[in-house]
Amino acid sequence: MADPKDDPQAPPNPAPTASEAKTEQFTPPAPETKTEPFAVAADARPEPLPILPGAAPPSAAPAPAPAPAPAPGPVPVAPPTAVTRPAAPVRPAYEEPEDDDFAQARPHPSRPGAIVVLVGALLGVTFASVSTNDFMQHLDRQVHAIHCSFIPGAGREMGESGCKAVMMSPYSSFFRESVWGGVPVSLFALAVYAYLVYRAALLLTRGKPGRAETTFLVAATLLPVLMTVIFAFISVSKVGATCKVCMGIYFSSAIVFIGALMAHRGNDAGFDPTPVGGRYALWFGEGVAFVAVLTVVYLLFSPSSDPKNGLTGCGSLVNADDPNGVMIPLVSGDGEAAIEVLDPLCPSCKAFDTRLNASGLRDRLALKGVLFPLDNACNWMVTEAVHPGACAVSEALLCVAGMNGAKDEAATHELLRWAFLHQEELRTLAAKDDAAVRAKLEGAFPKVKGCLGTPLVKSKLTKSLRWAVANAIPVLTPQLFVGNARMCDEDTDLGLEYTLSRLLSPKSQKARSSSVAPRPAAKKESSP
Repeated sequence: MADPKDDPQAPPNPAPTASEAKTEQFTPPAPETKTEPFAVAADARPEPLPILPGAAPPSAAPAPAPAPAPAPGPVPVAPPTAVTRPAAPVRPAYEEPEDDDFAQARPHPSRPGAIVVLVGALLGVTFASVSTNDFMQHLDRQVHAIHCSFIPGAGREMGESGCKAVMMSPYSSFFRESVWGGVPVSLFALAVYAYLVYRAALLLTRGKPGRAETTFLVAATLLPVLMTVIFAFISVSKVGATCKVCMGIYFSSAIVFIGALMAHRGNDAGFDPTPVGGRYALWFGEGVAFVAVLTVVYLLFSPSSDPKNGLTGCGSLVNADDPNGVMIPLVSGDGEAAIEVLDPLCPSCKAFDTRLNASGLRDRLALKGVLFPLDNACNWMVTEAVHPGACAVSEALLCVAGMNGAKDEAATHELLRWAFLHQEELRTLAAKDDAAVRAKLEGAFPKVKGCLGTPLVKSKLTKSLRWAVANAIPVLTPQLFVGNARMCDEDTDLGLEYTLSRLLSPKSQKARSSSVAPRPAAKKESSP
């Protein structure tokens, strides 16, 4: 019998009858046992549903391959996933300069400050060079103009000025007793500013300086700032004059200090763990070398004093006696006898008095003064009033000192100091009205009333001038005679300390005593 499945003409399988469906019940495959974290009991599984009449039995699908059973124990829980972020770069304590092209092209934050220091230092070098050159020119014993302007190299002046007063003051140089004229302060300023030019240029070429370099630069610029404060105070309080060239040097010190602060604040280099003491010592030594080299060069090429004139002077008095009592007492000590020829309204005499006080050598002199006013109102040796009012003030000095007998030293000192203090005012007033000056003198010093302008005091002033003529004294003030030796004119200003200390030495006393012959005694003149 043929299988109906193989017969293509056979009809499809007929549906089972009710009795067949009833007898053939579909039985699903038994569920496989599967171990789960939370297993369900076998008896709790639902019963297989009965096949409804007329429904086709489900086709048996192949059972899937059983999964491998996990090992007994707790189910491992996966740790939470952490978000990994890139770590921030840690900046080292000290960074070496970058070598890449971008770092080399980028300007360092400290560069603008270094440029400011360089400009200020170059300006300071210019002003200090002008001042040093003026000082050196006056060491050749000739008269030269002095630059006095806020523009370097401009403002040449021949007369009196604040710059000349400062340069001729005892505070313009150091080592005045060891070196003729001393070593000018401006030379040290020149050396310091030249060193700052070197340091600033080094920072600019360095690219990225370390913190130690900019720290030292700030400390180095503090030196000119400190010197500015000191010498500005001396200029105002001691000298009583200001110098435009000096003010340019002061201004330069402010510029370099501000620039150094800018460079240090802009320096973003980290802390340098290496010791810096050795480097500081090296840099300080470089600065000292700048000062030492310039000082040696200055000493080699600056003019020096004549060794012979330093011991015996430039001429001598014919006779130092004072038979007519024309000399006035001056502030001095108990040392060697000395005579100063002066004009109370002469600016150079005032400056000489200031230098002599500052030198500390006044106490080694027994000093007296001879009045020599450069005013044609009483002095026939001048054709014009070089210092108007000098005759009136000279008469007042003779009056307060005492016309006869003992001299009033304290009153003389007081009036002379007053005249020095009011020189410009008195000269200006006398140029307009000589009587106004005499009235001012009588108001300030009542003791001169009844004496000032009288024939007696005028005669005494004439005798003072004749004493100068008898000793062949040049028409010039101030002049200083130590013993009988006349100090050279150029030594009364910049070379005062150097020359005077040698004139007071035992070697000079011996040389002067052997070269000067005894002088005849002077005759006393009768008063008219």
